[in-house]
Amino acid sequence: MRLLQNMENKNKVEKANNPLVNFLLVGAQKSGTTTLHAYLQEHLEIKMSSKKEVHFFNKDDYFKKNMPDYTYYHSFFDVSGADKYLYGEATPAYMYCRDAPRRIWQYNPNMKIIVILRNPIDRAYSHWNMEVSRGAETLGFEDALKQEEKRCREALPAQHYVYSYLDRGSYSSQIRELWRFFKREHVLILKYEQLKNDPESVLIKTFNFLGVNGLPSKSFLLEEKILHRASYKEKMSDETRLFLKKYFRAEIFQLEYLLGSKYGDWLA
Repeated sequence: MRLLQNMENKNKVEKANNPLVNFLLVGAQKSGTTTLHAYLQEHLEIKMSSKKEVHFFNKDDYFKKNMPDYTYYHSFFDVSGADKYLYGEATPAYMYCRDAPRRIWQYNPNMKIIVILRNPIDRAYSHWNMEVSRGAETLGFEDALKQEEKRCREALPAQHYVYSYLDRGSYSSQIRELWRFFKREHVLILKYEQLKNDPESVLIKTFNFLGVNGLPSKSFLLEEKILHRASYKEKMSDETRLFLKKYFRAEIFQLEYLLGSKYGDWLA
């Protein structure tokens, strides 16, 4: 009887450790991940998690034990007919979290990673507006930028996910960390502006990367464009935009060198 129970427990552990999820949409935050997630959900060969952001690989509490509870992670997925589908999840915090790439690699070293990059200037302002609307931010945008270093230091040794308006825009270091664990051909890097203006071309590239065929209907593509619209109470001041252009200038050129693509239009 005890032998049978041991075998059952072993099978449960092996099943828990077996990677179910094939790909992750890891960010950047406020860069169109909600829209791309909505598109991916429509594909007949793809099953996304039951909620958009599971926040598994960026949560330290889940990794305090030697063996994380992957059965909990898998509980967010419909596994009926699992062999027929690709399974994916979208949590933008994974790109920013220092420990997430290693944890993801330990779960599935063959994971495919999707990244969307947005102008870090506009991303920071969108991030701040979101935190204000949530009630998590009380400072004005300019003051929040000035206080970022001090406020984030107070969270050490952890990262501060709310006040990191500037730090989250350091894309080059985050991409290098992904490349440290995953082959470059397993990391797809997309541009927010192209997703916004030409979603079909982005989806063709994404589906080719994942190895699935087909596209959502044209009517769906038109419907989902509304997800790109955001309304702010006021525009960013010219002075603040100029400051951010100077702040991110070296980072943007570093990104161009790293990826071999043009991002200088972000400084226009």
